[in-house]
Parts: sequence; structure tokens; C-alpha cells
Amino acid sequence: MTIPTDPRSLLYRADQLDPETAKALARETLSRCDDGELFLQFTASESFAFDDGRLRSADYSREAGFGLRGVSGETTGFAHANEISAAAIRRAGETLSLLDTTKSPLAPAPAATNRHLYTDASPLDGVEFARKVALLEKIDAAARARDPRVKQVTASLAGSWSVVEIVRPDGFVATDVRPLVRLNVAIVAESNGRRETGSFGMGGRRLYDEVMDEASWNRAIDEALRQALTNLESVPAPAGVCPVLLGPGWCGVLLHEAVGHGLEGDFNRKGTSAFSGRIGERVAAPGVTVVDDGSITDRRGSLTIDDEGTPTRENVLIEDGILKGYIHDRLNARLMGVEPTGNGRRQSYAHAPMPRMTNTFMRSGKDDPAELMGRMKDGIYATSFGGGQVDIVSGKFVFSCTEAYKVENGKVVAPIKGATLIGDGPTALTKVIGIGNDMALDEGIGTCGKGGQSVPAGVGQPSLLIEGLTVGGTG
Repeated sequence: MTIPTDPRSLLYRADQLDPETAKALARETLSRCDDGELFLQFTASESFAFDDGRLRSADYSREAGFGLRGVSGETTGFAHANEISAAAIRRAGETLSLLDTTKSPLAPAPAATNRHLYTDASPLDGVEFARKVALLEKIDAAARARDPRVKQVTASLAGSWSVVEIVRPDGFVATDVRPLVRLNVAIVAESNGRRETGSFGMGGRRLYDEVMDEASWNRAIDEALRQALTNLESVPAPAGVCPVLLGPGWCGVLLHEAVGHGLEGDFNRKGTSAFSGRIGERVAAPGVTVVDDGSITDRRGSLTIDDEGTPTRENVLIEDGILKGYIHDRLNARLMGVEPTGNGRRQSYAHAPMPRMTNTFMRSGKDDPAELMGRMKDGIYATSFGGGQVDIVSGKFVFSCTEAYKVENGKVVAPIKGATLIGDGPTALTKVIGIGNDMALDEGIGTCGKGGQSVPAGVGQPSLLIEGLTVGGTG
């Protein structure tokens, strides 16, 4: 795909819609609403999967459309179409006439910003097809050459490039161009009739150059192989209540799921979160500071502006164990009498925005990670999670460990298999007894689901020692 000099030309065509007409239509269709916007989007995406020694799939798609949203009080009217034209937008505006509106002053527009957190260039356009396929072939061959126990290799590469424009009835217009890439490697190793899997991925809002760099993809192979070979040596996980040390980085997915969703504004406005009405109260152990920050350069969960046009920012949600605030889209912020925090997100033009996390993490503490492990006489050290289930309202969770170890007298004694961590986020926060000085963000592979929508997200944390989590095991 050849990228035009002006990406907005992918949204506007002279025979369908121009920028001035878009502003006029937003003003016309949303004139009786408290808030709302016309959201225009063009997206090009591709994915490649190399499995079992051959290219299994190579997909490419382009899509464009709009979403028209009007808000009146707590009620939202929303219509969308995969055709960006004045006629289609007018038809969508008829849906909003069904809103029961009592005209209030239009909510103020977001603040404008001219910052750029990532490149405008398209990753899809920068590397030719043959090089992408050749990379996956190299990964497959290199992984198999690493160790004779490697029996299967799966490598995948994915990228997207999206142009969005938010047009409000007050004339406010904001545009963002969003790249996203991801590389994943999974390895199955076999020894003595036993097979185990290891995986590793990386990505972010950048071009392919970084993930296609030889050092990067070799690191992905090394980590996936290390995990697979470690799991080959694993013993059945013990069951019971014990201290758990969580490793830095990706283990923050537990914090994201078990705590982060409970800090989103919609649940708290409705009073259905375990954190509802608790601003200013202690909700976590001293030293626990939780942040959501969508303004970190090049991160997978970052956005220059959210999907309502609000600039993203650092939001301190819990500070030294005290609940300081929630994350908000415009609707929930207005109804709760606070400012939007830059967390109004949507999967695509076909979805209405809702409050969602961006990059959510716990800040570093002062403890030496080795000293934290040394405190455990009998416990579990978890470094990577796979699937899990979470009740967003209560924060109750069940997470399976894809890499974990049995610890005795402060030392790792064996990798374990089949361990699950069981608990609830609000209680787990109060049981934190050690916070490492090694905070790390994940490698850029997270995807968050809520209300039927999926969006890219980042997680992170330092090493974290939690007293008395329930471990479900197989031994």
C-alpha cells in the first residue's frame, strides 16, 4: 500500500465527504446532545503466521468507516457504517433523533495537543512482503538449530496502521495516526516423550525495524526456548496457601485484570466496583502506587489522544496505598463531576468509547528482589502468566502460571507445572509485604477485553511479594 502524503485523504474524498462538510454534519446531527462526536477511521492491517516449517497464512485487509455518537444525560445513541460519506452520516444522524434530549450546554471540548508519541509512518509500507516471510523462515530455522529437543516452532508477525479523526459539534477536530507491530515466537520442546511449550513476544507503536532486528528476534527465540526447556524439568505444583513472589514486567497482567478494571470510571459511577466511593481511603499496603499512563512514547497501550480526542496523561490511581482516583472517558467524568483522564477508548469506528486502561503498572519500591526471595521459607515464584478468569466487579481472579518455581528457604528448588493463583485483587493489594526496585513494563504484547471490545494495552510492575495467596496445584 502506498501511503499518501496527507493521511487524512484516506478519510475524505471530494465525491463523498470533505472536512468542512464533516464539521457541518457533526454540528447538525449532534445539536441537541450534551456531548458526542463523529469518529472517522481508516485501518490497514496484516498478519503472517509460520508454523510447522511453512507459511500457514498471510492476511491483509483495509477498512474505513465512521461512528456517530450522541450523549444525552446517561443515555448514548450510536450508529456506524463502513462507508464514509455525507449521505451515510446523515442517515446515522436519524438514529440520534430517538434520544430523549433536554438540551443542556454542550460539554467543553478536549484540550488540543500537538505532541507525537509515535511515528506517523506505516509499518506495512516500510518492509516488502518477501522480507517479512523470510524473517519468519529464519526464525523457524534458527530455533530448530538451537536444540535437538525443539519439535515445533510457530512464529507470527502482525502490523497495523490506523488514521483516526474526531470531529465535534463545537468545531473541535483532532487527528491521530497510529502504527502497531508485534512479533511472537512459540516453541514446543520434547524430551523422553514429554512435550512442553514456551513463548515470547514483543511489539509497540513503532515500525517493524525493531522487532525485525536480528538481536531482537534471536532474543525472542532464546526466551521461548528457555521457557520450554524449563517447563520440561517442571514438577507438579503444590496446592495451598503460601507467599507468592511475582516477577517484574508481564506479571503486571494480574494487576491489570484483578485491580485495574475495578478502577475504571463506569463501574465506580454505578457503584459496582469494590473501589466505589473509597477515594481517600487506604485500599492497599503502604508503598503500593498504581499508575495508568497512556502518554509513554512508543508503548503498545499509548495514544497521543484517546478516541474522544482527549490527550492521554499520567493518572495516579493509588498512591502509597491510598485511593486517589479513577480513569474516565468523557461521559463518566461529566456525570461524576471530574475531568476526563484520556481513557475513552474503542476497538474501532464500529464501537462506542468506554473507560479503558492504557499502560497500567505499579511503581518500583526499595526492596532488593533477591532479598524478597530470601524471605520465603516455602513459597512460589511466578514469572509469567497465561490465561485467567476475573470477575471485574469483585476482583476475584484465577490465573494460570506458564512459568513458575517452587521456593524453599529463600532459594529456587524446581520449576513447577500446573500452578494457578487464586484470590481477589483488592485483598491481594493489602497483602503486599515487599516491593522490588526493578519495575519493568511488558514487552508490548497485551490485549485487553471489556464489553465485547479488544484494545492494545500495556502492563508492568516490580517484583512483588504477596503474603498468603491461594495456589491451586496438581501435586
